[in-house]
Amino acid sequence: MKYFFSGKIYGVFIFLFLLALSSALPCAYARDEKAMLKLEIKGSVISGVPFTLEIKAIDENGGLLLDFNDYVKINATGSSLMIEKDGKLYEPDEYLKITGGILTLEGVVLDKPGKGQIDASAGDLKGSISYRALPGVLSILPPLLAILLALTLRQVVVSLFFGIWLGAIFIYNFNPFTALFRLLDTLMIKAIATESHVAIIVFSLFLGGMVAVISGSGGNQGLVEIIKKRARSPRSGQLATWLLGIIIFFDDYANTLIVGNSMRPLTDKLKISREKLSFIVDATAAPVTSIAVISTWIGFEISVIAKSLQSVGLHREPYILFVQSIPYRFYPILLLIFIFFIAYMLRDFGPMLAAELRTRKTGEVMAPGAEPLSSIDTVIGEPDKKIPRRWYNAIVPILSMIIFTMIGLYFSGKTAIAAEGGTDALKNARLYDIIKYSDSFQVLIWASFGGSVVAILMVLVQKIMNLDKAVCLWIEGAKSLMPAVVILCLAWTIGDICDNLHTGGYVSQIARGNIPPQMLPFTIFILSSIISFATGTSWGTMTIVMPIAVAVSYHLPPADMAESMKNVIMLGSISGVLAGATFGDHCSPISDTTIMSSMASACDHIDHVKTQMPYTLVVAIVGAIFGLIPSGYGLNPFISMAICSVILYLIVRLAGKKTD
Repeated sequence: MKYFFSGKIYGVFIFLFLLALSSALPCAYARDEKAMLKLEIKGSVISGVPFTLEIKAIDENGGLLLDFNDYVKINATGSSLMIEKDGKLYEPDEYLKITGGILTLEGVVLDKPGKGQIDASAGDLKGSISYRALPGVLSILPPLLAILLALTLRQVVVSLFFGIWLGAIFIYNFNPFTALFRLLDTLMIKAIATESHVAIIVFSLFLGGMVAVISGSGGNQGLVEIIKKRARSPRSGQLATWLLGIIIFFDDYANTLIVGNSMRPLTDKLKISREKLSFIVDATAAPVTSIAVISTWIGFEISVIAKSLQSVGLHREPYILFVQSIPYRFYPILLLIFIFFIAYMLRDFGPMLAAELRTRKTGEVMAPGAEPLSSIDTVIGEPDKKIPRRWYNAIVPILSMIIFTMIGLYFSGKTAIAAEGGTDALKNARLYDIIKYSDSFQVLIWASFGGSVVAILMVLVQKIMNLDKAVCLWIEGAKSLMPAVVILCLAWTIGDICDNLHTGGYVSQIARGNIPPQMLPFTIFILSSIISFATGTSWGTMTIVMPIAVAVSYHLPPADMAESMKNVIMLGSISGVLAGATFGDHCSPISDTTIMSSMASACDHIDHVKTQMPYTLVVAIVGAIFGLIPSGYGLNPFISMAICSVILYLIVRLAGKKTD
């Protein structure tokens, strides 16, 4: 009985174990049966242009199989497929390693347009995804349409909207109605909701409010009166604007809005056209910030260079390369020299000449029928005659904003370094490291808010107006910038469209070819300029082109070429990316800095684009032909810079006409 009872107990345990096993086995089998590979394509598929394909091993609930490690094989129907990963090309049927249940491939290329399917298999798991590859030429049509419509219709909002809609039609399977709805409820919302874009909107509104308080308190008029003692002519007014743009070198957005809003009352008094003001403001913003060794751009520029160096296995200090490339940055440096020439000699040509002559003769700072992006002056009007015109009511808020920005960049960077690397990293941090890690968008919000508070406190302390009047004035100033904010949001949206359609990648692909190593800097400058102009983004262009430029400049020169020449080609190529991205972004009508320059100068945006385009093209052509090409063949860049400066002087002297 005792043994029977024991056997019975053991039997019960065995029975329960088998029962549990039998119930577990179907579940395990079901998981194997339902587990699969999930494929996801990032953005649109453009034939011949690399796109990103993500492959995940997931369970029946859609969860990632973190312990899944195997080799995956990828095939495509409807097109030939090629994959580039870690510098190696993989043909179909070759195996790639999937680790931790996920594999991200950034260099997948399908060579034919049309519909098809990508299949993947790894062990017992399989997956597939359908695609529609668009012809590459479609990727450049949305920005091209927006630019052409803007230049012909003189209506930026409508032009950008139709450009975005066309891009959305391509993205959403050529359905115009679906594209319209997704444009409104998805694409625009996504573009606006980006943290940095929201920061720019808030910063612009704060600054608009500050400028309105300064103007309403008589500060602008007081500043004009004090500067008029030294800047009494169009020559000195233009030179003062140029110099202020160079002094505020630390951020292009701050530069644009501060210089434009500060100098506009003075340049109006001196009969300098809004077109000329917006050109000087635009030309001393990104071009200055891009070559400054301490600025909000430098962290991004160095990180792009560093990542590109790593991709080809080069162990060089990216900051040193950045500094060494500055003498080869012909476009931004020559642009500053060019502005000095036209301002000092008071000579202009092209559409800018007509604008300057109009203003000198009639006093009209804008063309008839022009629609300025900003209307602070119209909203605020002239302050009451009883209000004293005190220059420091303008200088102190602006100066405080600059100081807040510099202090904010320093402490923001220190906080970020300490959070990432602790006190040891903070002790070893150099000044450019601190600026690199700072959050410039966050800091600009602090600074513009601080400037607004200082402006309001000053009018309250001096009893120029009460708190209610000051706050109402601030709100009116912020409201006056809403048209410009709308255009900024549309510009960001079309930028996202270009990113989704791989516009930059397509232009890069068609520009590749067999060229002499010495011509690389010139070629890369042209490529970067085209991409930046079409997409309206300098940073996006740097991200796209810099890896190509570094890789080609590293591999293309022959082995027997002198190391010094290889270094020259590398520096020229890096500078070609940075300078070309700045040039295209500077003159593109869909660029945010171009729009903000029109906004800060209260200039008609299309007039700003049309009048500055001949100037930027002249400087870019001279710098590329007489700067990048000779220096690519070994001529000292300082000699090339001197030659280019002489040529620009002669162009202004001979082609320009006096505007006195």
